[in-house]
Amino acid sequence: MTYTPELIAELELLALYNLGNVQEGLKVHNNATSRVQGAITRLHEKGLVTQADGGYLTSLGLDAAEHVQSLLTILTPQHA
Repeated sequence: MTYTPELIAELELLALYNLGNVQEGLKVHNNATSRVQGAITRLHEKGLVTQADGGYLTSLGLDAAEHVQSLLTILTPQHA
């Protein structure tokens, strides 16, 4: 599997969701980069977020965001 720039952009957006408050969504404005706009649209098409411009995580999206954020925690070096 190849990690494309598009996939990385989607992962980065999933990492932005606040898992401590599922009632808090994201809004991607029309002045966002085309990379970010494309990523949120693809996440919507995949059924991970409720709106084409962001919104809330779906159940599947919540699972994905939890995995992304857990992986980032594992892979990020912790400074003592």
